[in-house]
Amino acid sequence: MDGWLRLLKQKDKRTIARLITKIEDGSPEKNQLLEKIFPETGKTFLIGLTGPPGAGKSSLIDGLITKIRQVGLSVGVIAVDPTSPFTGGAMLGDRVRMTKHALDTDVFIRSMGSRGNVGGLSRSTREAVRVLDAAGFDVVLIETVGVGQAELEIMHLADTVLLVLNPGAGDIVQVFKAGIMEIADLFVVNKADLSGANRLVTEIEELLDLQQWEWRPPIVQTIASLNQGISECWSQIIKHRQHLEETGEWVKRRQNHLRQEVLELLEDSFYQFLKQEMKKPEFEAELEQVALRRKVPHQVARIWLNRILFGKKE
Repeated sequence: MDGWLRLLKQKDKRTIARLITKIEDGSPEKNQLLEKIFPETGKTFLIGLTGPPGAGKSSLIDGLITKIRQVGLSVGVIAVDPTSPFTGGAMLGDRVRMTKHALDTDVFIRSMGSRGNVGGLSRSTREAVRVLDAAGFDVVLIETVGVGQAELEIMHLADTVLLVLNPGAGDIVQVFKAGIMEIADLFVVNKADLSGANRLVTEIEELLDLQQWEWRPPIVQTIASLNQGISECWSQIIKHRQHLEETGEWVKRRQNHLRQEVLELLEDSFYQFLKQEMKKPEFEAELEQVALRRKVPHQVARIWLNRILFGKKE
């Protein structure tokens, strides 16, 4: 076994950090490293946390780390932050709230910049999670950047998705219409000591009543800053995992995640190839014909698709 892989499986924090940095930076070794670790993955329980900025996701994660360690499990955290326009890195860095766990060898926390990705996750998030999976962490918590309805990407990565809301965060009906509520496996009403918490719970219940659910997402009230409701939250997470395993949805969900990943990689590769093709003088000439209204856009698209895929020329 390669030395670095042995250190990775020992949860060596320096090795983990270096691997994730290489992935983020697009190192020439990246694909080779990912191929090495992939057979070691697939065992970690992936929990996603999403919701609007200020909902208290980081405080909730801090409480969950403590709870997960109390039950004897190791935990990794990938927190996706807005990207600094100056450094290109995560603006918040490794979360200040979580520093009390820094010396625990069975806890690893990493912030990643979103790097302009609008889906709530960094493009490298999935691969960084895979590093923690290969390292043998029992649970990995993934916190999205918190940008509202664009955060649907988390459903293609996590086994269980928590939607964190708080009183006064806006019209819950609008959030529901945006589609983000439909990806939740568990609702967490955080900052439940604020006025309006019970009303928010009632509104969520009323909206849930509008649909039939094989798994009706439970609602947990927490005050994460005071560590209240964290045990109940963890209990509901475990119940959801049991539901996934008992119904066969666990395997199905993971297969769908891998299918989605391959599709995204294909789309990205094809897009990069197309960008190169579009630089050719012949393509520019075709665009000129479109600008002069001599050709229709879909006609040019069809011509170039046939040329690229089948070598046909019209």
